[in-house]
Amino acid sequence: MPRPRLLDLFCGAGGAAMGYHRAGFDVTGVDIAPQPRYPFEFYQHDALAVLDGGYLGPHNRWEFDAIHASPPCQAYSAMRTNWNARKDHPDLLPPTRDRLTASGLPWVIENVPGAPMAPLVLMCGSAFGLGIPGYQLRRHRWFETSGFWPMSLPCQHSGAVIGIYGDHGRDRRRKEGFGRYFTLAERKQAMGVDWMARSELDQAIPPAYTEHIGRMLLAALEVIA
Repeated sequence: MPRPRLLDLFCGAGGAAMGYHRAGFDVTGVDIAPQPRYPFEFYQHDALAVLDGGYLGPHNRWEFDAIHASPPCQAYSAMRTNWNARKDHPDLLPPTRDRLTASGLPWVIENVPGAPMAPLVLMCGSAFGLGIPGYQLRRHRWFETSGFWPMSLPCQHSGAVIGIYGDHGRDRRRKEGFGRYFTLAERKQAMGVDWMARSELDQAIPPAYTEHIGRMLLAALEVIA
């Protein structure tokens, strides 16, 4: 029996894609930037243009059973208030949602807390036991869907935290003088990712999040069928 197909927009290096793959989907990624380490079929293209019917190799959007989108989060990130943060990040979430709704396909949007969403699920690494010995990964993310209802998993915050910031990882207690920096191998272990480069981890989500979401999406697709 063929696996259902999922279109992964704003895909980055494929953290979300790997989770959906493990849940049972065939995944095709789209990103405006090259993604040489994306683990599945990939097309470099503008995600909104694809939703508008633009080029996607031999495919079109109607060949897919569902769509996941992770529009850039910098416009909503807590770090946007830093003195050296860029202030001109595009707000692509509303136009993405509008196009996903118009597609008529089941969809999922992922972004950071504080984004203009009606989040159905808050995901946290602590709920999945992610981290390394002595340090847990929290990494909160919001998920909004087209109408199916993923099961929420409550946070299990306890103890020290490993933070993942792209070019470095550190214990959040470092500002108090008690933390340490983490190696790239430790950061990959905490995220459940082994194929990404150092800078790609900053934008990624742990595959465990979308594996959980993906299983709920599969169940919803079976009901629709």
